[in-house]
Parts: sequence; C-alpha cells; structure tokens
Amino acid sequence: MTVAGKEIILGVTGSIAAYKAVYLLRELVRLGAGVSVVLTEHAQKFVAPLTFRTLSGRPVLTDLFDPQTDAAVEHVELANRCHAFVVAPATANLLAKAAHGIADDFLTTLLLATRAPVLIAPAMDAGMWDHPAVVANVATLRARGLTVLEPDAGELASGLAGKGRLPEIDAILEALHRLLSPLKDLAGQRLLITAGPTREPIDPVRYLSNRSSGKMGYALAVAGLRRGAEVVLVSGPTSQTPPAGAVFVPVETAEEMREAVLQHLSWATIVIKAAAVADYRAREANNAKIKSKQEGLTLELAATPDILKEIAARKGDQFVVGFAAETHEVKRHAMAKLEAKRIDLIVANDVSQKGIGFEADDNQVTLLDRWGGAIELPRMPKLDVANAVLDRILALRTAAPAKVPR
Repeated sequence: MTVAGKEIILGVTGSIAAYKAVYLLRELVRLGAGVSVVLTEHAQKFVAPLTFRTLSGRPVLTDLFDPQTDAAVEHVELANRCHAFVVAPATANLLAKAAHGIADDFLTTLLLATRAPVLIAPAMDAGMWDHPAVVANVATLRARGLTVLEPDAGELASGLAGKGRLPEIDAILEALHRLLSPLKDLAGQRLLITAGPTREPIDPVRYLSNRSSGKMGYALAVAGLRRGAEVVLVSGPTSQTPPAGAVFVPVETAEEMREAVLQHLSWATIVIKAAAVADYRAREANNAKIKSKQEGLTLELAATPDILKEIAARKGDQFVVGFAAETHEVKRHAMAKLEAKRIDLIVANDVSQKGIGFEADDNQVTLLDRWGGAIELPRMPKLDVANAVLDRILALRTAAPAKVPR
C-alpha cells in the first residue's frame, strides 16, 4: 500500500467528528504508516490524548511550549520528516488560520513549517461550508496546492441536514493514497470504465443477472485516479463504494449502461469495459409480479445490446479494452472475442478457478492484444492486476504501430 513505511502527521481539531479521527488513525497504523498525532486544545475536549497515544504508540503533541516533550522544540524537524500532513477533521476556524498564515498552536505552526503535501478533510455545521468566508479560505488553500476535500452531505450533529459531514474514512485514505502516489503517468488521460453486473427485469421483483461483484472495475478506477487520470465509472448494482474523485454513473440495465457509455465515449481517451453485462433480457418484462407455485414458466429471452462491439465501431482514437470471463479454453475464446469485437486489448480470466474472478479479491489474467502480444500474469490482488492492465495500455499506446489498419 502507498502509505506503508510513510511518516504521517495527523492533525485533529475541535469538531464533534474528532472521534472519527480515531478510526482514521487505526487504519493508517494498520496499513503500516508511522503516525504522529497533533491535537488542538478544543480537540482534547472531544477525545482524550491517551486514546490517540495508545493507538499510535507515540506521544501525542498538544502544547507547543510543553517543556516535558522534546518534540515541542523540534516542530520544524517533525514537519520536515513527514511524508504527508493530514488534518481530519478540520473546522472552519482551522481553514481560516491556515489560509491566513496564523500559527498560534502546535497544529497551525506545523502546517506553516511543513513542505510535505497537505490533505484537509473539513467538518462543520450546515451553512458554514457555503459561507463566503469559508469558500474564499478554501479557494486560497487549494490555490497554494493543498488538497481540501469536499465534506459529505447528510444529517449533522446539530440535528440539521446539509453539507458539512466529515468525508468517510475510506475517502480520506484514498485521497491520501493519491497524494502519495509517485506515479502520475496517466495525467491528461480520461478513462471511461464500466463495472459490475447489469440487472434485466423479469417482473418488479425478479431479474436476470450474474455474479459480478464489480471489484475489478472499481480497482481499475482507483488505480487510474492514483496515477493522475480523470475517471468516469459507469457501474451496475454492486456493494462497492465509488472511489472519491471519479464521476460515478450508476445504472441497472444493459440499455442504461449502453446509453451512459455512449454519452461519455467522445470524452474518453481510454475505454475499459470491465462490466459483466447480461447477455439476455426478458423480451417482455411483466408489470406485475409473476405468481409463484406455477407448475412451469416459459420465459422468452432477447439479446441485450453488444456495448463493446458498438464502442469499437464508433471509436476514434480511443484505446478500447474488453474483458473475457471464461470457464474453458480461455485463450482461444478470448482471442476470438478480441478479433470479433475489433478492440485493442482483452483481459481474459478463468472464472471456474477458486479464489479468482467473480466476487474474489484476487485475479489471474492473460492480456492479449491485437498486435499479437500475450502476457500471462500470476495471481495477485485486483488492484495490482488493474495497475498491470494500465501499464500494458500505456506500453501499447506508446510502442504499438497505431497505423495498423482494422
């Protein structure tokens, strides 16, 4: 993971969301980061320093002038050795101080002293985020190169509803991964990725679908974002959390996915169709639930649109990637699909094998391209497979004779 072995400063301010910083700290430590926690005076009113000290295994920094701690007089050195500085939660007060260079406590002093990338996750009450003063302060910080996340919308501790909730821990971690990712070789690229299954209704209760979890497509979106690409993720129904930073387009049926893909096709430079689209739908879906206990049921099926083939037919300079989930003669069937769809690269895997493919966290794939290349990858986590696929795309775009006629 990107944060493993990294030194992180975690600043916590006086927000009701301060308790969530405990969960963030736990995840950072679990991922292998060394974390030094800095609490403001008001943060200590919500969570005691002992909690953070226990989880981090380090002294908690609270008082810039505390003679009992060596770190109090070594704040510049602490700021210099960290790889990233995270403030979560960050109040409107913290945003104002950071924007105007006020250094009146340990946290704001470190913010001025550090030259590491800074990630700020705001949390405040309804209406505050949209106040002109806060808007101006956020704009100032972003203009200086600091990453300020958008707060989530929802019910707030005050009982009001609006934009001001601390972003989810997974979203903060993903933003930190991207901040620390040294590889930005996809900067300027626009990835259109499909993921998950589709559901084709039989009646209001039942549908035709498949076992796709969407994990591979979502891993591709995460990898692309970390490497600097813009990402549109068109996804069928899954339990996966859309990665922060991606434009997320939820769909249900194959036709809805087709429409969403074609809408974004001209925008994309790379199209990766990782979704497992249902091959068939009910020719006529019932408007009312079909009653059970019938002796038999005949369901007439019709083919769903071939989205990948249509993409390849409509594409301009885009690089198009498809997936082939097979159960036997994997390479032969995948190569036939590559040629029939007239795409650039196909990612083939044997979904009959345990522990890889549908619903699994790992995958084992073969990459076949239209120039005759074939690369077999060992079993690995799907995020690693995603990066290997992106590596191959970049290599082919650079070296392959694009002039080869179709």
